[in-house]
Amino acid sequence: MTLSLRLRLTLIILLPLLAIGTAVGFWQVSNARATAADLFDRSLLSAALAISADVERTNGNAISLETSDILADTSGGPVFYHVYAPDGIYVLGYATPPVPSSGTYAPEAEVIYYDGRYHSREVRVLRYRSETTIDGVSGLFTYTVWQDVAVRNAFVSDLVLRTFTVIAVLIGSVALVVWFGVSLGLRPLLALEDAISRRSSDDLRPIKRAVPPETVGLVTRLNSLFRQVEQAMETQSTLISNAAHQLRNPIAGVLAMAEAVHSAPTDAAARERSTEVLEAARRASALANKLLTLERVQAAPPQALQSEVDVTELVTETVKAFQSLVETRGVELVSRVPDSAATVVADRVMLGEALANLIDNAVQHGGPELTRIAVSLASKGDHLEITVQDNGKGLAASDVSTALARFGQAGPSDGSGLGLSIAHAVALRHDGSLDLQTDGQGLTVVLRLPLAHAATKT
Repeated sequence: MTLSLRLRLTLIILLPLLAIGTAVGFWQVSNARATAADLFDRSLLSAALAISADVERTNGNAISLETSDILADTSGGPVFYHVYAPDGIYVLGYATPPVPSSGTYAPEAEVIYYDGRYHSREVRVLRYRSETTIDGVSGLFTYTVWQDVAVRNAFVSDLVLRTFTVIAVLIGSVALVVWFGVSLGLRPLLALEDAISRRSSDDLRPIKRAVPPETVGLVTRLNSLFRQVEQAMETQSTLISNAAHQLRNPIAGVLAMAEAVHSAPTDAAARERSTEVLEAARRASALANKLLTLERVQAAPPQALQSEVDVTELVTETVKAFQSLVETRGVELVSRVPDSAATVVADRVMLGEALANLIDNAVQHGGPELTRIAVSLASKGDHLEITVQDNGKGLAASDVSTALARFGQAGPSDGSGLGLSIAHAVALRHDGSLDLQTDGQGLTVVLRLPLAHAATKT
């Protein structure tokens, strides 16, 4: 179960307060017991001193009304007393004093506190000894006063109850303040949610609503995501528009040639025209495949680019696949690759498409001057360079940007205008680059990719 943000924040604030309140409560229990023990022991001592003074003043006959009032309600309960002379003769008070519950005490001490029992009740006892003369008898008179422990426990319980009541009221008040305070604090987020929910699916404008500083990063990330989605949608829209425009002519040509085959006056004419239909259909199919390749390169997930590819083997296979095509055009295709493997982290299919498009681009745009295409492979630092060089008509420096654009062509040709775009997209998706060098005769294209060990470091 996922907790609401308000409940989560409330718990984050209240749980430490509960822990602190509990710790304070237990500390207060211990403190209350210590306070009660000190308070009641002092009360017993005050009562014993008052009794001692009255016994000395009245020769042991009685205690004053003031002392009786003290004994009647000391710290919330009655105090009992017993007085006997040095020779052990009873002088005043209750008949017998309490006996200790356990342990012994030093009889010679002037003041002694101990826990005892009196008529099956737990009591707190003070024994006080004082040098006094009564009716000619001089010596240490012993004064014993005691009080029920239940009185002390009731006092502690009352003090602890008041403490926990105050803590509970404070924590409850804080809980209410936090609960409603968090609700007020979340209003900007709720307003932001409402504003976003009112947008249509195609409204990707940046969010410009004022938000608290803590959510500025969230809104910034959201605006960045909106921009990325908008760019992706624009890219798709452009691709679809360009594809529709570029496929319109080949499809129209195929349709026209098919009608011409249908209306051919003779079988020979139909066969001749069907060859043209087949060629036009092949060009349309190649264009559609290149469009799909370009889209797949741009939409490929990162995990698809994590395979180690032996580029030496890939170059050899691709050059071999093009040998029969270039030979029919009288073009020599050669490759220069190292004996050892050269490895990059990439998608093998994408890299193969990029290399095939570079060779095909040289064939399609080399012109009548083209007689040789050389594919070479070399390591330069942390990068691997795949170079496709031809001796064709070349490319002007001012036409480089046009050649790299989708469907861009520096001059008329049978190409689709997507070969360099696909190779460039593959290079960028693999953190590489594509450079066109126009110096001298022909065109040199360098596809640069990070070597496997360099890609792993980054």
